[in-house]
Amino acid sequence: MDRLHDLLLDVGYTVDGVRERLGDVAAAALSREELVPALRATRDLDPLATMIRLWWLGVTVPSVPPEVLESGLVETVADGVRARVHLQPWEGGGYVVSDRKVRPGDPALRPDHVVGAGGASANLAQLVTRRPVGRALDLGTGCGVQVLHLAGRAQQIVATDVNPRAVELARLSWALSGVEGVDARVGPMFEPVEDELFDLVVANPPFVISPDRRFAYRESGGDGFCRDLVRRTPRHLSEGGQAHFLANWLHVKGEDWRDRVGGWLADTGCDGWVVERDVQDPAEYVELWLRDAAEQGTPAYTELYDRWLGWFEELKAEAVGFGWITMRRSDDPVVRVERLTHQVELPVGDYVDEVLDAIALAHRLTGMDQVRLRTAPGLLDERIGLPGAEDPSRIVLRQTRRLRRSTDVGTVEAALAGVCDGELALGPLLNVIAELVGGDRVNADSLRPLIAEGYFTV
Repeated sequence: MDRLHDLLLDVGYTVDGVRERLGDVAAAALSREELVPALRATRDLDPLATMIRLWWLGVTVPSVPPEVLESGLVETVADGVRARVHLQPWEGGGYVVSDRKVRPGDPALRPDHVVGAGGASANLAQLVTRRPVGRALDLGTGCGVQVLHLAGRAQQIVATDVNPRAVELARLSWALSGVEGVDARVGPMFEPVEDELFDLVVANPPFVISPDRRFAYRESGGDGFCRDLVRRTPRHLSEGGQAHFLANWLHVKGEDWRDRVGGWLADTGCDGWVVERDVQDPAEYVELWLRDAAEQGTPAYTELYDRWLGWFEELKAEAVGFGWITMRRSDDPVVRVERLTHQVELPVGDYVDEVLDAIALAHRLTGMDQVRLRTAPGLLDERIGLPGAEDPSRIVLRQTRRLRRSTDVGTVEAALAGVCDGELALGPLLNVIAELVGGDRVNADSLRPLIAEGYFTV
């Protein structure tokens, strides 16, 4: 692996090297699974072009250097050499080893397919807290990409997966990226780490809600797997420990999805923050995952599609939500469930601790009249009304940073946002504002939601 790593760096097979060689047009086409522009950009078959074709595009090349042949990651075929795996350049000169992404016309995915670093794994990495930790657990490590993100922030990393082949490829990823000392174990859910505690648990689990469990890397039946993951995690968190997951959940007829998913966190002994980032109707959802496995246009497509929709009907599923779940061990737990479909400031991990603190603070504050609030940095007051009107028809507080929430408020809350700077207690401020704007004085407790959502801080 060391010799292969050095060769890849020498020929420029890096994130920047591949991007520069392919150019914007070919790179954009690859994101749409179109290879022709990238094949044209690499047709000279110089050393870098050969590595791009071999490892990234997955096509046969005439020959490769000895270091590649000796790696065991390629095979000799009639017209040259073909990669057994997908080898993706990573930040800092590292590499991620996985199975090739299946494309239309390729053979069906093998049941133990190991997916590479993609959008889901990137979303999880953006969510995870950036604070240093002692022990970290990457549950369901797959190709090992979350370990690459955690390296340098965690003193000790344990990585598990139910798929032995995933652990094998993850070890190659770590070796090619210079990450040492990872304790890799094979087994389902928390079985490999029974009775162990961690300061941080991360998981990009098999969250796809499907009647079948054909592919270990993505499917686990209904949303019960994500529910069980949430409920079993607290026993493995140290005091103040955090967990970050991606998840899918059903929108069931007659149930509020917020109550459904929020119930997963009840009695866990953890603060919880659940965010729905997207929602799809059943047909959209089925099409997405059949397309993900390159099954559109295959003889089985219609049957799979129909059976999947029929199963959703049996479950009374009206839609499927996509999002994330964050947990933190707490003596006085509080849970917030919300939908945020707009763009937020990335990475969320830079401020996720403050988000959890705000949710908890709003719940636990006592003596609200004595609290000294400050307006959050970057907050805008937007007033909307007819031209020439004396008063606006709407007043909106809008965050320009972090989660970029917005909310309609009344004149009292808007006035408070303009004057609170941490110097005066909330009670006297509300008394003065009531005198200025007229009407009854606002109850200080009614401002808790604005504290929880980060419009005001203490």
